[in-house]
Amino acid sequence: MELWYKEEHSPNVKFSIKVDKHLYSHTSRFQRIDIMESNEFGRFLTLDSSMMLTEKDEFIYHEMMVHVAMAIHPNVKRVLVIGGGDGGVVRELTKYPSIDEIDLVEIDEMVVEACKAWLPQTACKLEDARVQIYYVDGLRFIRAKENHYDLIIVDSTDPFGPGEGLYTKAFYGNCFKALTDKGILINQHESPYYSEHAASLKRAYASLEGCFPITQFYQAHIPTYPTGYWLFGFASKAYHPIEDLDEEKWNQLGIETDYYNTTLHRGAFALPNYIQKLLK
Repeated sequence: MELWYKEEHSPNVKFSIKVDKHLYSHTSRFQRIDIMESNEFGRFLTLDSSMMLTEKDEFIYHEMMVHVAMAIHPNVKRVLVIGGGDGGVVRELTKYPSIDEIDLVEIDEMVVEACKAWLPQTACKLEDARVQIYYVDGLRFIRAKENHYDLIIVDSTDPFGPGEGLYTKAFYGNCFKALTDKGILINQHESPYYSEHAASLKRAYASLEGCFPITQFYQAHIPTYPTGYWLFGFASKAYHPIEDLDEEKWNQLGIETDYYNTTLHRGAFALPNYIQKLLK
């Protein structure tokens, strides 16, 4: 009997992967967590049946969440990661010896424990001495912080259900307050293709733009995410994502990546006309 994982991308579109082994399944207080294995994509993580990552293409998402900001801000010392219990964002951040503090705020401890056990590819740096994990609600955690972080990365689920509060003007305002005077906020914004996702993208962009003086979106291609085309939000108090890119300085660091480079960095902010019209 064949087992297939299926995810509904829209009422008329489904994505499926043939599953060779169902490695882990657990229902926590917050969600159902599953880890499966396939010949094509390796091990993959789903939360409430929605794809979070696969071993084969997770590097694209995690590199674009981290290195875009790190190539712009030259003095990042303290970083907050909201969500990201799989550890992929933390893994990329630990490549920078200049970072002193990485706070990971994940509401569901079971996600972290499952990834440590079954997804060491992403969770391999969660024990780094600079990493402190807090198992609390990110919305509540951020309210108590002021002028503390140089970089905030919101590695959240989609803007529906439990993750919806991480795309509001109130949340972005709290992030602004928690950042230092040249701080940067990065978050994921889904695909613009399907109408429901496009509507949430437009709302989130309006909220983000209402809080930060510099706000832009950038793109990447991730095969196992809906439509394979993904957008990220860049918001900053001071740094422009193109004008303040120091290619030479970042390249001299010798950071090993498989997707991100500084040439791609510039191109990632060149958005198609239909997205520019949507954001207007």
